[in-house]
Amino acid sequence: MDEPEAYRAVLDEVAPRLRRLREKRGITLAALSETTGISKSTLSRLESGQRRPSLELLLPLAGAYRVPLDELVGAPEVGDPRVRLTPRALPNGGTVVPLTRSPGPLQAYKLVITDRGAEPDLRTHEGYEWLYVLDGRLRLLIGEHDVVLGPGEAAEFDTRVPHWFTSADGRPVELLSLFGRQGERMHVRARPKA
Repeated sequence: MDEPEAYRAVLDEVAPRLRRLREKRGITLAALSETTGISKSTLSRLESGQRRPSLELLLPLAGAYRVPLDELVGAPEVGDPRVRLTPRALPNGGTVVPLTRSPGPLQAYKLVITDRGAEPDLRTHEGYEWLYVLDGRLRLLIGEHDVVLGPGEAAEFDTRVPHWFTSADGRPVELLSLFGRQGERMHVRARPKA
């Protein structure tokens, strides 16, 4: 197969990939239109293959689905397995570094947590989380449990149980966090027990 044919084959697969991705995530065309600013009719034509994808249309879709553009179009692998690490500041102090390239059944992050204060802010979300302390001391509250983990120690828990973690001694703590895609849903505050 020559290069132009190979490119056409890749482009022909974009439409069904877009439809599968939207349906897998349970998003309606109307909701996707609202998020991306692309009309419902254009989205429908893209998913049915009646409209060729353009960068102008694919970039907002990649942003809405939180996937790299090359994954959205099914670009051929370039052979480099390295993940491009892009650290992000956490709103309550510290840094998070995604260690996985794209959303999937399991996500990995390296976190550097600073002291988040003495007052716990317990949160819940769907999923199951596993934490492994690389360096420092981590204070972990899960339901009624209040534990301190040191380097080489791990914890796993159902994230529907109210939980919170911070540095145990005011110094930064480095840890790995693994959790399923459900863990990416928005956190909601857990009500404290009366």
